[in-house]
Amino acid sequence: MLKGSILQQLEIARRDSNKPIQFGVYYKNTLVSLCHALEDHILTDDSTPIVITAFQQGKWYLQEAERYADIAKRSRQVVIMATPDTGFAEHPTSKHKNVNLVALDPADPVAQEWDLIILSPTFTAMVICQELSSEDYNSNGQPASDKERKFYGLWTFEPELVQETAELAIAHVKRYQPELAEKLIADKQAIQLTLTTPFDLGRIVSRVVDYLQTGQTNLSVPTQTRYQVLDRNLVSNEIQAFLRMAQIMDAADLQNPMAAGEVVAISEMMGQLLDLSAWQIKRLRLAGLLHRIDSLQRVESVLTPGTSTRYQEDTPNTLLSCPLISGMQVLRKMSQMRAVALIITHQTEWWDGTGKPAGLVGDEIPLESRILALIADFQHRVNQKKMSQLTREEIFVQALSECRQQQSHRFDPKLVDTLALLVLGLQQGLDLPLMTLKVNDSMWLFDSENITGK
Repeated sequence: MLKGSILQQLEIARRDSNKPIQFGVYYKNTLVSLCHALEDHILTDDSTPIVITAFQQGKWYLQEAERYADIAKRSRQVVIMATPDTGFAEHPTSKHKNVNLVALDPADPVAQEWDLIILSPTFTAMVICQELSSEDYNSNGQPASDKERKFYGLWTFEPELVQETAELAIAHVKRYQPELAEKLIADKQAIQLTLTTPFDLGRIVSRVVDYLQTGQTNLSVPTQTRYQVLDRNLVSNEIQAFLRMAQIMDAADLQNPMAAGEVVAISEMMGQLLDLSAWQIKRLRLAGLLHRIDSLQRVESVLTPGTSTRYQEDTPNTLLSCPLISGMQVLRKMSQMRAVALIITHQTEWWDGTGKPAGLVGDEIPLESRILALIADFQHRVNQKKMSQLTREEIFVQALSECRQQQSHRFDPKLVDTLALLVLGLQQGLDLPLMTLKVNDSMWLFDSENITGK
């Protein structure tokens, strides 16, 4: 990281935190898709955000200048940091009263960053990256194709992290324009007063996925191998969008912030007891991480909504047809996530056939869906009892007893018996291998066998 850059300052500030930053490497075409998706949300939202950007060069800003004129009309303040290349200040967009150009010294490390920071009363998001240096590229040197340029950094929706980065960016602006910095500080403080409003993550994630998939179809590079590398980077970020959403939803639940990690841990233990295959356990893990994204149930794809009202899964040995749940269509659009979407969709089926969405009965319900339904309910019950005067062993016994009351009605009786074995182990001191949600650990998904079981 460049010394003195906003990215480096953020890394140093979080280095000893209990929430360390997970950085990644992104291709330019991935970042373009991400930024356009986040910017377009501004154009459809009435939140009037503060938008702070940094372009590596003024010429890159000029390519987006018309777009930023529209963004300015929907924003409280727009700050554009870049070196003063020819035409940078002369473009009509710069004449808007709330558009502020900060001409960076060419030696300023922020002049080498690609930043987009959005802070509004209803949502927060950011992309903050630096291009790899010549030494960081492999022996082939810097790529000839612009789309293959690589950047190191992160993107996130996390409000705390976005606010922290905005403060660093404003402090940097202060070096050049103190009065503008003071104005931004005042606007940021006003926004913080209303930031408790839940923001529509589902719609933002849907937009991000659509733009990333559009980016896949627009790739134009010389060889198929290089296309596959860029394609994998895009798909990885589609998956990360969902995982980041799940991470924020867990953190926002102050009563049960570890739900996803604990559900995954118990589900994997049950999967091992049931001798499930490696690919089943892996897709069960991802379904466990995403099992609470119920806000997606109400989200249509913002760019390419599905036209079908029925869905037929193409997973081997699975013959299911159920009313289409709009939010799951976003997952189903990704071939790597179709089986995971099926698991999440049918976690609300009941063993006796009275559940939703398809009214499936018994073994008609996908096995991973049955496991997820039972474990999510058990984890919820255990969490509810943690503040009681019960011992650890008593909490597990009572939670299991309550699940048993719904055996053969809501839950698969065989799985409840398996859960009883797990509880016996927990009573005897077995610890849960609790996993931390790491949004960059998704590359195993690219082995199709891991997801579809083919």
